[in-house]
Amino acid sequence: MKLPRFGLGCMSLSHAYGVPPAEAEGLALLRAALDAGVEMLDTATLYGGGRNEELVGRAIAGRRDEIVLASKGGMSIVDGVKVIDGRPETLRAQVDASLGRLGVDHVDLYYLHRWDKKVPIGESVGALAEAMSAGKIGAVGLSEVSVARLREAQSVAPIAAVQNEYSLWTRNPELGMLEATRQDGVALVAFSPVARGFLADGVADPARLTEKDIRRAMPRFQAENWPINAALLPRWHALAAEAGCTPAQLALAWLLSRGEHVIPIPGTTNIAHMRENFAARDLAVDPALLAQAGELISQATVSGPRYNPVGNSEVDAETFEDAV
Repeated sequence: MKLPRFGLGCMSLSHAYGVPPAEAEGLALLRAALDAGVEMLDTATLYGGGRNEELVGRAIAGRRDEIVLASKGGMSIVDGVKVIDGRPETLRAQVDASLGRLGVDHVDLYYLHRWDKKVPIGESVGALAEAMSAGKIGAVGLSEVSVARLREAQSVAPIAAVQNEYSLWTRNPELGMLEATRQDGVALVAFSPVARGFLADGVADPARLTEKDIRRAMPRFQAENWPINAALLPRWHALAAEAGCTPAQLALAWLLSRGEHVIPIPGTTNIAHMRENFAARDLAVDPALLAQAGELISQATVSGPRYNPVGNSEVDAETFEDAV
């Protein structure tokens, strides 16, 4: 399955980063994205407890053929609590529920949102392969997995895409997944490509983030690490100015340079920012400046792991802590 080179992550319109925008604002952004030429929208069962899929469904009504539609199952909100459940019966029900909320007869790409470590990944992927055979989904993807888990899944069904976190400040895919996906012709879909707003001037002071903003629990935004990370930003801004683009665009241009199979899906609640991000697709940045960006913001210069222990327990992707 050939995916567009750039997409829009829809999570923040309903979930995770504080108070989401009003429905009308979310619809306006999604429709503006379609008008701008964005060709892939990424949503999930989890986001907003299904409300994000409903929002995306309303936005694409009458325009379904303009986009690659991606969603996810295997992680959902149950009685107000996030639950990872990769049992085949759960995934079958969630695929059907996603189709209903989106108002479509098929989703082009459907990911296993998290590997449920209580269920062999082959069983979960097998359920999605059944949905593909039934025409409910066009291709199977995986999210936050390791190369070992990708290989297990590939023994059961073709895997079209792996969606893992990848940005200048989260280099985990460089521990094997970047090369494995390149070799296998699998798309590497990079979520949080501007470092959860850090590289896009989206976080002035983590202490001012709203109570339910998930970044509050992330070590890099906490008091022991934030001052070290924030000290990188003046040079980052200067580098973007030298490149003739915004900081967010430089971060996205760096990701695009990592390989033709790397697909950023930045999210935003702001139409101007969406257009700014999408314009990075056509930027020509001096490779020397991209190399400087990679040296300035990297695993060696950023302070703190990407997740706290609870967050780490939920994912399977390679970590630098394990690589030591």
